[in-house]
Amino acid sequence: MNLQNLKKLFADNGCNKIYVKVLSPNDNSKNQVYLGGSFEVVNILPISAITTEAAGDWKKERFKASINFGWIGEDGNIYPAPNAQLILYPKYPEVRFSGFLLGCDNPPSELMTQRLAGRLLFFGVGKNGTVLGYVAAPDAGIADEFNKQPQITGHGIFKVIELPQVVNNREKLLAELLRIHKLDWITSKRLDRNGNVLPCESSNCGGYTLEAELGIKPNGYSEPDYLGWEIKQFGVTALTRVNSAVITLMTPEPTNGIYKDEGVKEFLNRYGYADKTGRQDRINFGGTHKAGVRNKATNLEMQLIGFDAATGKIRNANGRIALIDQNGNDAASWSFASMLLHWNKKHNQACYVPSLSNTTENKVYKYASKVILGTGTDFQLFLKEMALGHIYYDPGIKMENASTKPAIKKRSQFRIRSQYLSNLYHNSEIVELK
Repeated sequence: MNLQNLKKLFADNGCNKIYVKVLSPNDNSKNQVYLGGSFEVVNILPISAITTEAAGDWKKERFKASINFGWIGEDGNIYPAPNAQLILYPKYPEVRFSGFLLGCDNPPSELMTQRLAGRLLFFGVGKNGTVLGYVAAPDAGIADEFNKQPQITGHGIFKVIELPQVVNNREKLLAELLRIHKLDWITSKRLDRNGNVLPCESSNCGGYTLEAELGIKPNGYSEPDYLGWEIKQFGVTALTRVNSAVITLMTPEPTNGIYKDEGVKEFLNRYGYADKTGRQDRINFGGTHKAGVRNKATNLEMQLIGFDAATGKIRNANGRIALIDQNGNDAASWSFASMLLHWNKKHNQACYVPSLSNTTENKVYKYASKVILGTGTDFQLFLKEMALGHIYYDPGIKMENASTKPAIKKRSQFRIRSQYLSNLYHNSEIVELK
């Protein structure tokens, strides 16, 4: 194996970057491999599920995140490591790599079981979210080649090798948004699952119209929308006022509480209220719910249970974002594990696009020449903004025909004002399209 062949193997398997870590003696199968002092690496490595593990006699409280991992062998073949996982320790915080030898038919055991400084761990994300890894001894020829590489960039504790044949997705996205901006007013539309263009008349057609122009079909997957970027449109009163709008960040359903355990109907009967415009036999549940503030209409208080706002760290792996009633009952809640999975999977690269709407005749939209780009995030940044009240829960849940044949519409929304978006990312910029 040499560096050129290794680059080709990563590229042939769909990787666009190779991340490299110089391993310390403690980076081995017994002690686990240290991957950083934050949860940011979860943005790089796709995870399929997260579970929580409470502290025991000798175990520290932690999250366990499954990944689809395989080792590149010296023969160029991929050897799956079915027990590979990330261990996220919230109280430090830090992330470690574990289980990467167990069950693998051809693991690099000789290098990964010993305490040897200077080994190089290469990994990249390939097709369908498969993570590929390769490890080299410090005196191997490939290590010498790597150490002589010019202009290698950094990403946290990693060095990054950009694979040159990859399309620059950032530039391609910006070019598409410039094209859409130049179209001026665009008739409201949406795509169906087969890619057919349909008219759109709902209140959120600004997002559907932009997605239709980008060729984004609706799907139920929690993945970025376009070329690895999450696309968020938001309405403004003037296209130059990119910091003046409210943006819906995500719409996850509660994972616990009365809402989940006893159903939405019971939840609405307990905490909902009669429609304020006088529509009969209708129960609503809405309004701004901020951390530490009791909502007057629902009598529920949003609490961040297990998060230390002073340090900005998760202190309890079983923590949750919860709506608590006056009797201390958990009306609805979202586990940190579920929210972390959703947030990091969708928001590591996000693009926010301002739009104007005009509904005087036909519904039409115009998109700005300035967009907001955010890259590199961490769920603890999300929680920190919640603790400050910058992110809040603003649902739109209703039950019509409540006394006869109830028809329930569910929509849980976590929202933020655009002026605070930069706080959610390690890198944020307003880009003028040109």
